[in-house]
Amino acid sequence: MHADATAAIRDLLQEMIDAGEETGLQAAAYLNGELVIDACAGIADVDTGRPVANDSLFTVFSTTKGITATCIHMLAERGQLDYDAPIARYWPEFAARGKERVSVRDALTHRAGVPQMPEGLAPEDLCDWDGITAKIAQLPLMWEPGTQTGYHAYTFGWLLGEVLRRIDGRPIAAFVQEEICAPLGIDELFFGITDEAEARVAPLIHEALTENVTIADPDALLLKAIPPRLAPSARVHNRPDVRRASIPAGGGIMSARAIARHYAALIGEVDGVRLLPAERVRIATELQTSDVDMALGFPIRKALGYWLGGPLSPMSERATAFGHPGAGGSTGFADPDYGLAVGFTKNRLVTATDPTRAAAYRVAERIRAVLEIPNGPPSS
Repeated sequence: MHADATAAIRDLLQEMIDAGEETGLQAAAYLNGELVIDACAGIADVDTGRPVANDSLFTVFSTTKGITATCIHMLAERGQLDYDAPIARYWPEFAARGKERVSVRDALTHRAGVPQMPEGLAPEDLCDWDGITAKIAQLPLMWEPGTQTGYHAYTFGWLLGEVLRRIDGRPIAAFVQEEICAPLGIDELFFGITDEAEARVAPLIHEALTENVTIADPDALLLKAIPPRLAPSARVHNRPDVRRASIPAGGGIMSARAIARHYAALIGEVDGVRLLPAERVRIATELQTSDVDMALGFPIRKALGYWLGGPLSPMSERATAFGHPGAGGSTGFADPDYGLAVGFTKNRLVTATDPTRAAAYRVAERIRAVLEIPNGPPSS
């Protein structure tokens, strides 16, 4: 590990904390399969004063989606899953109410037409896998599958997680542990924490993610995808039962270096382990749509489950960079042009109106600077 690079990033994290912008932070980076930055700063638990450690665990919300996507690509690589097959081939009950044509590819690209959560759910319902997937199977289409893209903020995880369970037989939480964490020696990445891991969790700060978010239309698609009573918040996601639940689109709990190690093992070997061959990664990261997202209201460059780099993205401007951000500012990504993989976690739920002032953007920018990696494409 490069001590000077880690010190430079730690200094930036501390600057943001000293300025009152953040409370607890982690940042990690791999370069060509080697951990070169592993930095942390601040307070993990404001009630006890427990400081952030390198192995502290943070709720990372939709950063979880990148790991879920990797699981699906592992099945595809093994010949167990066809991206263009209907979900109902693997999960017959899902065909109800006209959804028989929705494909796995549609789910990966948020074009499945079922971004809405079932009505009337309470936080404890997030912990009932069988109950919530049964309800999702009965949802009607909001649009013809494949014709539009709108963020499936929560349903993304249960659509793909249930497909995986029907194919593989294991819950996705177990698949992650056995197929990603065990080979890579990771004990800091969970789709539902164990009791033993509880002491390492950094509780979320702020009641809800509302600082710079105003949605005037009560019928807005985003409010259907993320009902207010289930929105990212300390109230919901600090609950012990929710922490222990497998929520594969928005409930992963992990460290920055675990996220970075996962992405490093997608673009090269990490201690002799590679999760997917290069050709599968190329397929998984091909642009599928750059349309305006109907729920989020702006264009997003989406691949098969991952988002792609572009202007004002922490991933860099390079179209080949891929990963996924999470509510409140966490992120994970790989930049294969330079062999770079990054993870960033935080416990304070804030959203910057200027994306270049967001903590993840500033940290990624500093990581590239200290590692002498340009933001533009490689020179020929």
